[in-house]
Amino acid sequence: MTTVAISQPEVLRPGRFTLTLRYLRRNQSLVIGLLIVLGLAIFTIHGMLTIDPKRAYPLAVLPKQPPSPQHIFGTDFFGRDLYAAMVVGLWQTALIGIIAGALGITIGVVLGFTSAYFGGLVDSVIKGICQVLTPIPAFLIQVIIAGSIDKREVTIYTMAFIVVLLAWMHPTLVIRAQVLSMKERQFVSVAKLSGMGDIGIIFQEILPNLLPFIAAAFVGQVFASMFASFYLAVLGLGPLREPLLGNLIWAAQSQGAFFNGWWWWPITPAVAMVLILGSLALINMGLDEIANPRIRRTE
Repeated sequence: MTTVAISQPEVLRPGRFTLTLRYLRRNQSLVIGLLIVLGLAIFTIHGMLTIDPKRAYPLAVLPKQPPSPQHIFGTDFFGRDLYAAMVVGLWQTALIGIIAGALGITIGVVLGFTSAYFGGLVDSVIKGICQVLTPIPAFLIQVIIAGSIDKREVTIYTMAFIVVLLAWMHPTLVIRAQVLSMKERQFVSVAKLSGMGDIGIIFQEILPNLLPFIAAAFVGQVFASMFASFYLAVLGLGPLREPLLGNLIWAAQSQGAFFNGWWWWPITPAVAMVLILGSLALINMGLDEIANPRIRRTE
């Protein structure tokens, strides 16, 4: 008796591009956040190519002018074109957040890996310092430091340095916990048995698996850094001549913009700050889903 083999139809698997599109359709927070950031980036790039940056500083245009075809967002009490101020202020505010966020997460990664992987006295010292400093209200320390600096010496980079002073402790503790969990995995034990050194295990085995988590932590750090620089500027503790979004709101408040009918002055920087922080929060939520398989949605 002969048997006839029945061939099964070949199942076509979707490609990587198709799978990526399907995932982005499910991860709407990430998509919306990226679209907002893209829109803000296009606004800033287009503005930098079409405006005179000098119009973002005092005495450049006729003051207290409402929005018009000549001044899209109007002008403020000090004679700044608010459209130019928004263009310059957006990239300055973003620069502070990126610098402080990058430094904070870099320090956190280095200290977190060192503490968790090597352990011993190094781990005790790093963990102890973080646990002692973490409960201290960062807001009060930042206000004290910023308030003690001569306003003429405050720059964008000074603001980033003030923000990053207390921005590395939380990433250090979080990444330390992740590395402690990761180094007990089977693939790390196999790498040790194969003779791979500590540096090789860190950079070739553990670090690549933590990249999605580190990316999400970086976005969270940029969010926190931009928010910190924003409230310091709103309190008048930033580089006052620069058109940071917080500085525009502080100047509008100090001059009583709403009471004097200059409603357009504080509205535009406030809306821009909401868009920036909202987009970063959405991106952080989306990246957290990628980094944490337990909350990842399926088809």
